[in-house]
Amino acid sequence: MSLSTPFIHRPVATLLLTLALVLSGAVAYFLLPVAPLPQVDYPTISVSASLPGASPDTMAATVATPLERALGAIAGVTEMTSRSSQGSTRVTLQFDLGRTVDGAARDVQAAINASRRLLPSGMPSNPSYRKVNPADSPILILALTSPTLTRGQMYDAASTVLAQKLSQVEGVGQATVSGGALPAVRVELDPTRLSANGISLEQVRSAITSSNGRRPLGVVEREDHYWQIGANDQASVAADYAPLVLRWNANGSAVLLRDVADVVNGVQDVRNYGVANGKPAILLQVYKQPGANILDAVDRVRALLPQLEASIPAAINVQIVSDRTPTLRASVREVQRALLLAVALVVMVVFLFLRSFRAALVPSVAVPASLMGAFGVMYLAGYTLDNLSLMALTIATGFVVDDAIAVLENIARHMEGGKSALQAALAGSREMAFTVLSMSISLVAVFVPIMFMGDVVGRFFREFAVVMSAAILISMLVSLTTTPALCALLLRPRPVRAPSRMGQAMDRFGARSQRLYRRSLAWCLRHPALVLGALVGVIGLNVFLYATIEKGFLPEQDTGRIMGFIRADQASSYQAMERRIKRFLAIVEADPAVENVTGFTGGGQSNAGAMFMTLKRGQSSDAVIARLRNQLKDEPGARLFMVPQRDIRIGGRQSSGSYDYTLQADDVADLRTWEPRIREALAALPQLEDVNSDVQDHGEQTTLDIDRDALARLGLTVAQVDATLNDAFGQRQVGVIYNPLNQYRVVMEAAPRFLQDPKALGGFFFISKTGQQVPLSAFAKVRSTVTPLSVSHEGGTPASTVSFGLAKGVSLSDATDAIEQAVASLGVPVSVRGSFGGNAGAFQKALASQPLLILAALVTIYLVLGVLYESLVHPLTILSTLPSAGVGALLALMLFHTEFSLIALIGVFLLIGIVKKNAILMIDFALARQRSGHASAAQAIYRAASLRLRPILMTTMAAIFGALPLALGRGDGAELRQPLGIAVVGGLLVSQLLTLYTTPVVYMVLERLRQRVQRTPPRPASVPRLETV
Repeated sequence: MSLSTPFIHRPVATLLLTLALVLSGAVAYFLLPVAPLPQVDYPTISVSASLPGASPDTMAATVATPLERALGAIAGVTEMTSRSSQGSTRVTLQFDLGRTVDGAARDVQAAINASRRLLPSGMPSNPSYRKVNPADSPILILALTSPTLTRGQMYDAASTVLAQKLSQVEGVGQATVSGGALPAVRVELDPTRLSANGISLEQVRSAITSSNGRRPLGVVEREDHYWQIGANDQASVAADYAPLVLRWNANGSAVLLRDVADVVNGVQDVRNYGVANGKPAILLQVYKQPGANILDAVDRVRALLPQLEASIPAAINVQIVSDRTPTLRASVREVQRALLLAVALVVMVVFLFLRSFRAALVPSVAVPASLMGAFGVMYLAGYTLDNLSLMALTIATGFVVDDAIAVLENIARHMEGGKSALQAALAGSREMAFTVLSMSISLVAVFVPIMFMGDVVGRFFREFAVVMSAAILISMLVSLTTTPALCALLLRPRPVRAPSRMGQAMDRFGARSQRLYRRSLAWCLRHPALVLGALVGVIGLNVFLYATIEKGFLPEQDTGRIMGFIRADQASSYQAMERRIKRFLAIVEADPAVENVTGFTGGGQSNAGAMFMTLKRGQSSDAVIARLRNQLKDEPGARLFMVPQRDIRIGGRQSSGSYDYTLQADDVADLRTWEPRIREALAALPQLEDVNSDVQDHGEQTTLDIDRDALARLGLTVAQVDATLNDAFGQRQVGVIYNPLNQYRVVMEAAPRFLQDPKALGGFFFISKTGQQVPLSAFAKVRSTVTPLSVSHEGGTPASTVSFGLAKGVSLSDATDAIEQAVASLGVPVSVRGSFGGNAGAFQKALASQPLLILAALVTIYLVLGVLYESLVHPLTILSTLPSAGVGALLALMLFHTEFSLIALIGVFLLIGIVKKNAILMIDFALARQRSGHASAAQAIYRAASLRLRPILMTTMAAIFGALPLALGRGDGAELRQPLGIAVVGGLLVSQLLTLYTTPVVYMVLERLRQRVQRTPPRPASVPRLETV
C-alpha cells in the first residue's frame, strides 16, 4: 500500500485536513510582522565620549585609545573603528552574528567602567553607549521650527522631551538632535579687563563653580515637628551670575563678574546650525536598533508623536521631513501583487494544457495549500513578510504545482487507458510516489549549502531557503495525499464529442510538436557524439560567461532618499561653513525632484556638514545626483558628495561614498605618506567617481612652543597654562544648572572679538603664585603648524578610509579589480595594508565563496540522488541537465544588462532544482520500463521522453510564468526582484530546449558504459523507430 491509498479512500478527511492547513496558514499570514528585508543586522554598539575643547589628536590619545584597549578585549568583536574630532570621540563596535546586542551591551558597559580611571578627569560625563549603527541612515527625521522661539529653546524641547521619549520606543536605537545646542549661561570674558584687575581665568572658573551649589543641606526636627532646610544656592540664569564677586579691592570695592565679562543667556555650543526646507530648524534623527523591525519602529514613533507634540510648547511646529518606510511598504506590496499574479498565471498554464476545469482544479489546490502551509512555517520560525520571503513564495508557485502536475498527468494517462478514476488514482499515485519524493528531496538539497552559509550573506538568504524548502516539502505531501484524492473524486472520463475549434487547433499543434520532437530525438540518439560535444561546449560556455559577466553584491534599490556629505577646505571656519551649507541647500531645494531637504553643520568639525534629501515619488535618485553634481561642481571651497540611502549597510564606519577601501598602518607616518598617493591613483580610475577620503591632516593650528625653564622661573606650571587656554578658547563647561527635566551648563570662554585671530593669544596674561601677571610671550613662542581635524582607528591602529562610487555602467567587480591593480602598481610597502570594507568587503567574501557554493549544491544533490536511486551513474545523468540552465541564466542577465548579484545566484540555485526535476521525470519512467525487461536503454529513454514531454512542458511553463511577474515587474523594489526573475526565465527557456535532447543521450551513453563495466551482455541497442501518433 502506498502513502496515497488511505487518503484516496477517505476523500472527506483528506479535504478537511487540507482545509485546516489552509486556514492555519491564513491565520499565520495575518500574524506575521511585515519588514522590508530579513532582520540580519550585525549587533552594533556605538560608544560616545566628549571633552570640550580637546583637539582630535588629544581625543585620540587620551580618550579613544584607552577605550579601544578595554573594548577590544570583549569576546565576539569583529570590527572596531573609532573617529576622534574636536572635543568628541566615537568608537563603533560590530559583533559576531552569534551575539545578541543586549549581551554585548552589558560587556561594553563593563569595559567602559574598567577604562574610566585611564580617561581624562576633565570629561563632563562618562562615556555612554547606544545600540545603534552610526553608518546606518535614520529611519525618521523630524524638523522643529518656530516663528517665535529661539534655537536653544527648540533644542531644549527636542532634547529634553522628544529625544528622551523616542529613545525609549521599542526598536529605536538612538534619537540624536542636531542643528543647535542646549540653553546655557555663557560667560564671555574680556582678557584686558581681567588683566587690569589682576584676576586670572582660573580664578573666574573657580568662583563660578563654587557659586553654584545645589548641595544637600540637611534637616531640623524636634519631637513633634520636622523642617527640611533649603537655600537659594542654585544660580539659574545669567542675571544670577552677573553680580558674582570675584575679588575685593583694598579700598573695599568689589570686582564683579559683569565688570570683566558679558554674562548672557545663550547656548552650550554656538557653532551649530540646522535648516529644513530653507528655514532654520532643529533636526531630530531617529535611528533603529540593529535587528529591529523598521516598519514597526516607525509605526510606534508616529503613534507617539501626537502625545509628544502636546507636551512641548505650542509655538514649535514638528514636521516629518524624511521617512524611510513608504518605499519599503510599497516594495512589499509590489511583491505581494507579484505573488498573486504568479498564482493566477500558473493556474492559467495548467488549464491551457489540460483544457478541463475539473483537471485544472486539482493541481490548482496545491498552490494555495502549499503557500499557506509555508506561511505557518514562517510564523513558527519567527520570520517576517518581507521582500525575500515573498520572492521565495512567488517563485515557489511555479515549483509547488510541479509535483501535482506530474501526479495528475500520470493518473489522466491511466484513465485514457480505460481505468476508472479510483483505479487510475491508486495506480498513478503509486507509480509517481518515488518520482515526487526524489524531485522534492533533491530540490530541497539545493538549498542546504545556502542554509549553512556563514556571515551576514548566509543569514540574509537563509530565510529564502527555508521558506522555499517548506513550500516544496508541503507541496510534496499535498501532491501525494490531496491531489490523488481529488483526482479520484473529480476526474471523469472525457466524453466523446467533437472538440471546439480552439481545441482542434491545440490538438493539431500538440501532435505536430510531439512528432517533431520524436524525429529530432531519434536523430540525436543516433548521433550521440555530436550531442555530447554540444554538452561539453555548453559547460565551457558556462565557465566563460561566469568569468566575463559583471558581478555585483546586491542590486541597488532606489529608496527615493539621498544622503549628502559636504566637505570644505580644512581651514574653513564654522561661519564660512554655515554660509556654504545655506548656498548648497538653496541649490538642492530648487531642484524640481526634491520634496524635502534638511542639513546641519557644526559640532565636532567646522569644515563638514550633512544633508538629507527626500525625493518626490517616481523620481530617480541617480538622475537627481547626476544633475546636482553638475550644478554644484563649480562651488568654490567645498564639495558635496551624494550617496543614495540603502536598506542594507554592512560595517560601522560612516563614509561619504557607496563603497569603502580602508588603509591601515602601524606607523601613522606611513599612512599619511601613502594615503594621498593611493587616493590620487583611485581618483584617476575611470571606473570610479566621487573618490574621497576621511583623512583631514592639514588643518591649521596655532602651536605654542613653551620654554619650561622660563615657565618654572616665573612660578607657573604647564597645567596652569593648559587650564587657562582651555578657559579662554574651549567653551569650557564650568558649572551645572540643575532643572527638574534636564541639566544645563555654565560655559566660559573669551568674548567673540578675542577669538578672531591667533594674535589675540599675545594679549593673555597668566597669574603666577606670587600674584605677578605674566604675558604669554614671556615663556612661549607662537607659530603656525598643521594638524589633523580628525583621527581614525580600526582595530586600535591608525586607519583611513577612501570612499568611492561607481561610474555609470560600471559593476562592483570591475571597480574592485581596477582598485587592486592600481594599488599594486604603486608598490605600496607591506607596512600599509589595504582592504575593502563595508558592502565592498562583504561582496568580495561572497564572490570568493560563489563557486564553492555552487559546487557544494552539486555535490549535495549528487549524494541525495545517489542514495535515492542506489546508483552512482543515474545522478550524473540528472546533473548533466544543469550546464544549459547556467548558460541561459547568464545570457539572459547579460542581455538585460543585469549584474550577476547574490539575487541572481539564488536564481541559479533554483534553476538547478527545476531543470533537474525534468530529468527525473524522464529517468524514472525509463528505469521502470528498462527493469521490466521490455526495452533497451535507448528504447526506454526514447519512450520515457515521448510520454513525459507534456508534464515536462507543463512544469517548465508553470515555473516560467511563476517567475515572469518578478522579471517584468516594475515599481518599488523591482531592482531587487528582477535579477531573480530574469535568471530563472532565461535559464528555463534555454535549458528546456537543450535538456530534452541531452538528457536522453547522456542516459543512453552512461547505461551502455555501466553495462560494459559490469560485463553484462547488453540488449541490442536498436535506434528507436519513429512512432506514429
